[in-house]
Amino acid sequence: MVLSNLLDSQEKLSLSALKIARLKKNVIQRLMLEEGTTIAELCKENEFSVPTVTKVVGELIEEGIAFEKGKIDTAGGRRPSIYGINPNSAFFLGVDVRRDCVSIGLQNFKNEFIKLSTRIDYILKNTLESLDGLCRIINQSIEQSGLDRNKILGACVALSGRTNSAKGYSDSYFSSESEPLSKLIENRINIKTFIENDSRAMAYGEYYCGAGAGEKDVIYINLSWGFGISMICNGMLYYGMSGYSGEYGHSPVLDNQIICQCGKKGCLETEISGQALIRRFREKLAGGSTSMVTNNKKVEDIDMYDIIRAAVQYEDLFAIEIIEEVGDKLGHYLSLLLNIFNPELVILGGDLAAAGSYLKLPMETALRKYSLNLVLQNMKLKMAELGDKAGVVGACYILRDRLFDMI
Repeated sequence: MVLSNLLDSQEKLSLSALKIARLKKNVIQRLMLEEGTTIAELCKENEFSVPTVTKVVGELIEEGIAFEKGKIDTAGGRRPSIYGINPNSAFFLGVDVRRDCVSIGLQNFKNEFIKLSTRIDYILKNTLESLDGLCRIINQSIEQSGLDRNKILGACVALSGRTNSAKGYSDSYFSSESEPLSKLIENRINIKTFIENDSRAMAYGEYYCGAGAGEKDVIYINLSWGFGISMICNGMLYYGMSGYSGEYGHSPVLDNQIICQCGKKGCLETEISGQALIRRFREKLAGGSTSMVTNNKKVEDIDMYDIIRAAVQYEDLFAIEIIEEVGDKLGHYLSLLLNIFNPELVILGGDLAAAGSYLKLPMETALRKYSLNLVLQNMKLKMAELGDKAGVVGACYILRDRLFDMI
């Protein structure tokens, strides 16, 4: 059985064939997660007979997915064989789409990157041309990898805005089409495709192999052009009933009369985000403040990366002041979530996290001021560790877990 067929819909299979297909997926999953395992261990875990499991493992070996690693040393008797997975027998494609760039990675069965490209130039717009451009970049990346496309089990495309990953729809981009966005991309790249919210993908990446490793209850803050969060509850991504959890930045709790990109006034994103940082920076420049940023750029051309760079690399006092304002407000309103959810860990990520302590310290001060002391006693606040590859890493892990029924 070809691996890609094994992961397709199995609704038409007979009951006996379905049981064997599920056993095969379970064996692959165990081999992915363990360095080596025996037939006896697989039997105990899956409650199948030795002949059945032996046959399934044999088929996986014939297909080049599994292999015999050697024998276990025993005091006496027959030495059992240890089986492992061929890491390069299949691959997962992760794509992280931002408003001004795309990052793409291909991981093998051992979660090793065969190819990783970050911040490829791209402009995200809600147009068919923009969608075609994205798929063209994905196809080019696959071609450049030199991999057999048939060995890529699937793609997970993470992008900002409101996404229903279960149904494959985005309410923020390419929503005018009659088909789900996942299907539109799938038709253009000829690979089974899922879509995911970018904050959830970044959170999952940090949870598995970044700042969140080892924790169970985590709030991840994605502070980039917009402001989103993702929650991991008891080790599982939290989606909510319709899959739209995490839109905390669109909570209209401010009395500033600023229209948010969602259409409402006074959303948190209008004061806590990259776009808010730029707006506030320009407002204060118009009011007479000065910054070295204007030495090389016109005011209307200044972006959030310029402001962060001025603060971190050149200690521009005005840039630091504006970033600290965002950090203070973030800590203030994040305290609401901490008092409700009482997480083990908060991870501060996204593009603005590059500001480091200039963002984190005022945030911590505000948290101590506005959160319950009991909530803060055992809570940790960490900066994200994976940087630009967080979304790609998370997308690959989400794809892996979806395909093998691990989430």
